[in-house]
Order: sequence, then structure tokens, then C-alpha cells
Amino acid sequence: MIGSAPTKPCLFTIGHSDHETMEFLALLSRHGVSAIADVRSHPYSRFHAQFNREIMAEWLGRAGVQYAFLGKELGARRTERESYHGNQARYDLISRLPAFGEGLDRLRRGISAHRIALLCAEKDPITCHRTVLVCRHLRSDPIEIRHILEDGSIESTEQAEARLLDAVGLPPTHLFCDRSELIEQAYDLQAERIAFTESELSPPIRAAPIPNGETA
Repeated sequence: MIGSAPTKPCLFTIGHSDHETMEFLALLSRHGVSAIADVRSHPYSRFHAQFNREIMAEWLGRAGVQYAFLGKELGARRTERESYHGNQARYDLISRLPAFGEGLDRLRRGISAHRIALLCAEKDPITCHRTVLVCRHLRSDPIEIRHILEDGSIESTEQAEARLLDAVGLPPTHLFCDRSELIEQAYDLQAERIAFTESELSPPIRAAPIPNGETA
């Protein structure tokens, strides 16, 4: 269910999945989203070209929704070698990068003026770095994080974390750990599961160019 209106500044997240353009816009409109922060490292879709960066920025603009690309700062497939352990990107290392901190600060500034939704591809927030990496480092901020699910309903941080505990096989309570410790363990375990791993088949990771007319 959608739930009550937030009493604090709100940050949404959304996965584009296989939505059609009008269906996606309807989800944004339903929750009053006025700006998209694209946190995909590679902002292109092989099967859903409507979500390619330049195309998406254009149709969002026509609908009155601002678009900003933050994949360089907040993406999970990094160009910085110090964020890798072997051939796997490490979320704990990514979170220490200056660019990552700058991306979080940019979001914090934007939330004061816009109803922002973090965009990535995956439909389930707990299998996506937008939650496991980015939102993890915003949980202690005085904001409310709301995940827009595929059917348009809202999942709170608490609900997402309950599912995360179950997904990684941790109990909701433990005799020797408080819940906050269990949740941190769950984030760590999920990060290991979903983090990008380089292979010989992986395309090179490069910073994408900024299209003309993009807003911050």
C-alpha cells in the first residue's frame, strides 16, 4: 500500500525494469516525483532503449521531470581501481571514494528542492545497489526513503530491511546481537552477492558524456 504522506524530506528509489514510457511516468506522477537521479554506471539498456540516457532525459523533460546523471559518483561499476578487490567491486571501498561522498552531498542538496527518485534497472530494491550501497549510507539522514515497487506500491526502509534479512538467511532477532547489527550484516552479505565482478566479457567501464541540456 502507498501509506501516509511523509513528514520528513523524502527520497524515492525506482527500477525501470521493463516498463513502457507512459507506465513509468504514471508511477512517477503517482508519487509526485519531480526529478530522476540516474545512478546506473552504464545508463543504457540493451532491450529497453526508452531508458537509454539521452532518450530518457528527453521524454522526462517533456513530462516536466528533471534528469541528472549520477552514475559516475554513485554507480556500482567503478572506473577507480582502488574500489576493487581482485576483480570484484567492493561496496565498502566505493563508499570511501571522494566521488561517492560528493554524489551523496549532491543528493542531499537536491532533496531540499525536488522530490527525487534514484533510478537503476532492477525492479527489486534489495537486489540493487541503489538500496544496498547508496541508501545504506543515507539511512541515518533526517529523510524518509521510499522504494517504488513494480506495481506502484511503496516499500519503506524498514520493510526492505526485513526482506533483506530473510533474503540472506539471517533471523529478525538474535540473542547475542541487536537488530541493527543483524541489518548491517545483511547489507554486507547482500553487497557481496550483487557487487559487479569484472570478466573478460565485461565491456570497458568509462564515464558517460553529459548530454546537452541536462539539469543537475
